[in-house]
Amino acid sequence: MNQPVLICRPGARGQALADALHERHGWVESLDVMRLEALPEEAAQRQTWLDIDQYHKIVVVSPFAAYCLSEAIDRYWPQLPIGIDYYSVGRGTASILFEQLGVRVRIPPQQGEDTSEALLSLASLQHLAHQRVLLVAGEGGRTLIADTLAARGAEVARLAVYRRVYQPPSLAMRERLNTGDFRAFIVTSGELLEYLAKWCGQAALNQPLIVSSHRLATLAGKLGFCDLKVASGATPAALVAALDRSCNPKGADVDQGT
Repeated sequence: MNQPVLICRPGARGQALADALHERHGWVESLDVMRLEALPEEAAQRQTWLDIDQYHKIVVVSPFAAYCLSEAIDRYWPQLPIGIDYYSVGRGTASILFEQLGVRVRIPPQQGEDTSEALLSLASLQHLAHQRVLLVAGEGGRTLIADTLAARGAEVARLAVYRRVYQPPSLAMRERLNTGDFRAFIVTSGELLEYLAKWCGQAALNQPLIVSSHRLATLAGKLGFCDLKVASGATPAALVAALDRSCNPKGADVDQGT
């Protein structure tokens, strides 16, 4: 079928996804509507980095947040602070922390999805009295992790280290979204999905949409998308596998969003 698979993941991770998809499915196009931009380091952020050894746990919510954290620790700490437990929502984020800092990272259970809810199910995050937790994230986004950890007794500090900068799709991409002229669409961010939905015509809403969690599938259904496929996570391998099942549905075990 001479139609592209559309993706909207920014930066190097977007290129890694595009490469994985191209190898299996050929034509891939990126909508290029968002970039991630590190926030300028102000006094409060600098003090957090200097005091990072005072935290018992650090929760990192995204790969770009992991890069920002790794760079800061490398800048301010010639030796890695000890006694900190690291957590991340996804396997990609955990891989970056291991590669950059050499730390072992606790992630959601292997049999589940890479979501905040799954991370919060870990036994070591249930009882947090007298625990100081640093949450490293971007501007905005969900407050579920911070709120839940605080309710479990933790003293939570949320540090925003980057912002998301949006721009409209190109005219060619707007036309694809309006007419549904693509093979499938892959989205792993609720904010991006909501941003792009306003350009999607009915034909696009009827095309296969690959998402990385049931929470995103629920959001997609509310936005009008009809053909939903849920991947087991947000890694390139998980997303490619979901697209494989979408393209070859006979006998495949494909989760359907609602």
